[in-house]
Amino acid sequence: MPAPSTTPAVKGPASYFPSIEAKYGQPISHWMDVLRAAGERKHMEYVALLKADHGMGHGHANALVAAFLAQGR
Repeated sequence: MPAPSTTPAVKGPASYFPSIEAKYGQPISHWMDVLRAAGERKHMEYVALLKADHGMGHGHANALVAAFLAQGR
């Protein structure tokens, strides 16, 4: 039986980051820059922007926005 991992599992919005980078071909820093450049908006307005302008799925867009807002923009 393998030993339990000592590395904590990534939880919350950041757990989506590897699949976001793989699917959309940009690092998370790129998406944070996109959100920052969009100016002051509400959560769902940011989500709508990522979906409409970048073809992002709702779950990925929501995870990025949650992380963006949690870091204080």
